[in-house]
Amino acid sequence: MSIFTSFLLILLLVVISAFLSCAEISIAASRKIRLEMMSKDGDANAGRVLALQAQPGNFFTVVQIGLNAVAILGGVIGEPALTPHMRLIVEAFYQGPWVENISFAMSFLAVTAFFILFADLMPKRLAMVAPERAAVMLVKPMLLLETLFRPLVWFFNNLSKWIFTLFGLPQVRQEVITPNEIHAMVDAGAQAGVLLTQEHHLIENVFELESRYVPSAMTQRESIVYFLLNDSEETIQQKIIDHPHSRFLVCDGNIDTVLGYIDSKDVLKRLLKGERFSLADKGLVHSPLSIPDSLNLWEVLERMKAMDEDLAIVVNEYALVVGIISITDVTNVLMGNLLSMPEEEQQIVRRDENSWLMDGLTPLNDVMNELDIEEYPNPVGYETLAGFIMYMLRKIPKKTDFVLFSGFKFEAVDIEGNKINQLLVTRFKQEKGEPQTSKEAAGDL
Repeated sequence: MSIFTSFLLILLLVVISAFLSCAEISIAASRKIRLEMMSKDGDANAGRVLALQAQPGNFFTVVQIGLNAVAILGGVIGEPALTPHMRLIVEAFYQGPWVENISFAMSFLAVTAFFILFADLMPKRLAMVAPERAAVMLVKPMLLLETLFRPLVWFFNNLSKWIFTLFGLPQVRQEVITPNEIHAMVDAGAQAGVLLTQEHHLIENVFELESRYVPSAMTQRESIVYFLLNDSEETIQQKIIDHPHSRFLVCDGNIDTVLGYIDSKDVLKRLLKGERFSLADKGLVHSPLSIPDSLNLWEVLERMKAMDEDLAIVVNEYALVVGIISITDVTNVLMGNLLSMPEEEQQIVRRDENSWLMDGLTPLNDVMNELDIEEYPNPVGYETLAGFIMYMLRKIPKKTDFVLFSGFKFEAVDIEGNKINQLLVTRFKQEKGEPQTSKEAAGDL
């Protein structure tokens, strides 16, 4: 066989091997979600690829038969064709007893390198660039090969199934998508420019609803403005003027005895009509929805939807009112930093590149997102930044008490009684060998 004929045969084998390698990696790497979208758009080949992914046994059998046959033939044809020519090259520099062995080794390495580069490495790298596109182009020829090699496929496939069954190994690809994978896909989409920054934040906030609990979004007990059952009309009007909320709780004697809530629009209608009113009027006070403080925000949405309410009273295990939460509060969590709030209402105000002013009631999730902190110690025991400071210091902090954590200094700058109103958060350079978490306080424990 001439060198030209041998070269043509080797080239043909390389093309066959490249085709099989490309088909193998493209069908294995194709994303099911992308293929389903292509199939819904009318691409029949995408449906064929999905069917191959669901039952890949016959496909991989054809690929392995082809790749192994090509590799064997490549060695059979390539080595005898190249060895004489390699011998001539070697003899120009060396005529010792190892000429034959060196010539064989050089021809073997040349054929192997040629197949690795052009029959395996390059086709697979090309297929990985756009696996779905390559898969839909190659699926029909692969199905044809599967038909042609059906007897061999049947033999090897049934043999492999028997071995899989014997050892209890899975034979069907399970498509299970975890929340972490969805987060990773969303992050990849944002980095690639497929998702806008606003869309990226919104999708992340949707998943955050299951990890955030009621106390992180509710109006705290001390901030609730409420009416007592025996309040006069003038008192009610003045409270509405001083605190222009849309709804107010109505209590009997104290905040823990809630009778319901009133809508300020109902009061406004009566005032505009010149009517007198009192909290005892029928239909003015609405029955409240009460929920435990252990619910997450997604459960709150479901409960509000089921009860057709958009306001709920939050009660702890001792039947004490700890806050109220509305559909607007949940929406604010969902929208996150996409909402533009007045500076006086913001819980986090950035002073410069390395310092922030934060309200003590700022939810920890918001602090983590702002500072890129992965986790806090014992996050189950508290929901707010003030709770984190008290947990770390093991006391009610005084002004200038601070905590060092994860490269940030959290310093109490505004204390009112036992309430932490405001903290100054500054970034500091962590020295080598300094512990990741530390705590210090200006006062004694």
